[in-house]
Amino acid sequence: MAQESPRKLKVFPSTDSEFVSEAFPWKSREVVPVDQKTLHEKVPEKPATHLAGAPDGGLTAWLVVVAVNLALFSTFGIANAWGVFQAYYQENLLRHTSPSNIAWIGSAQYALVYFPALATGRMFDLGYFKIPFLAASCVIVASVFLTAECTQFWQFFLVQGFSLGACCGIIVGPALVVISHWFDRKRGLAMSFAAIGASAGSTVFPAAAQKLIPLIGFKFTMRVFGFILLATLGMANILLKRRLPPVNVRGGLFNLKVFRSRAYTIYCIAGILGFLGLYTELTYISVSAIAIGISKNFAFYIIAIANGASAFGRLSSGLIADKIGALNTMVAFTAMAGITTFAWPFATDESQIIAIAIIYGFSSGGFVTLFAVAAVAMGNMEDAGRRVGMFMSLAAFGAIAGPPISGAISTASGGFVDAGLYAGGIIMCSAGLLLVTRCLHLRRLWGKC
Repeated sequence: MAQESPRKLKVFPSTDSEFVSEAFPWKSREVVPVDQKTLHEKVPEKPATHLAGAPDGGLTAWLVVVAVNLALFSTFGIANAWGVFQAYYQENLLRHTSPSNIAWIGSAQYALVYFPALATGRMFDLGYFKIPFLAASCVIVASVFLTAECTQFWQFFLVQGFSLGACCGIIVGPALVVISHWFDRKRGLAMSFAAIGASAGSTVFPAAAQKLIPLIGFKFTMRVFGFILLATLGMANILLKRRLPPVNVRGGLFNLKVFRSRAYTIYCIAGILGFLGLYTELTYISVSAIAIGISKNFAFYIIAIANGASAFGRLSSGLIADKIGALNTMVAFTAMAGITTFAWPFATDESQIIAIAIIYGFSSGGFVTLFAVAAVAMGNMEDAGRRVGMFMSLAAFGAIAGPPISGAISTASGGFVDAGLYAGGIIMCSAGLLLVTRCLHLRRLWGKC
């Protein structure tokens, strides 16, 4: 039998080029040149990044976590210490101003930590990251130094409320998203380690203020804070980096098409309600402690106790979220925060107020740690910055309105019971909507989500 001659294989260049284009979307769709010398000149030997498969570890990835930790220490840390400033201003610098009006400084600061994320999230997706981060860091340090020189309400509102809060917002949104570039399966764990920075800052700044203000005065205390922030933000700017290349996704700054997802829409509503009630207890717990007879010196430490407990809540929620899902974890932690807010006004002595502060700090830490993780999971990674930014910007409306509304309720009722019932009810509504969100996103009653 004669041996068959080998068949010649036909080459289809157009099909092959389409395959390469689809498998490697960052490469050009041009036909690959046959000449090897030309090929070597036009195509790099090693791609700069991998669009899929986050490393979930490694020195660079964990240094990014350290950088985000320092960024949150410097932003959420100083913002969550507002309860100390609220009590101090009421008793000293702004004693002729109503508590509800003073609360507008803190609520503006809270809101602006979240509101700029609409713009910064989109800028992050487009690749504008390092320069805005550096500029905001410089303004934060300058604002803290300028706060030391303020004497009137409008000055505190402009410098500590508006300027400091807005620049914290420029930093926070991209810092939370960049972790998703480096972590996938361990995203909850990485986010929880990073979020501990917020708890550490929220513990350090109130405790330091309590110790330093009687010793060196308010002005020098704020200057010490300024130098601390100069060091932490400087290190964060050095270590922070993104892994994936910029992507110019369609839809502009505010992509209304994402609200076609009922799960994401309800999730945003839950965020607004959550922040509408969540900061009430953190703002007024020191004032309520003084009202029931606890010494002013110790009352300042209650904020530090609550924020210290939130470190354990942030770490625990991240570990649990990797096992059962971010939304499942958020539902449980948010409901716990709502129940604690109901109980807060009924505390009658020091031990009870400490117990409530610990449980509240632990549970509220879970909500704040995981909201970005859940938003990232609701779409493609290329659009994650804008999606998280839209959620944070909408949630800002709840953050800015919550403490002043609670302050007005407290002033009108002559106590904190009605304010606690209002805030606790709003938080429980948020927990219910988070439960609806997980069902819509998961499309079944049980499962990891």
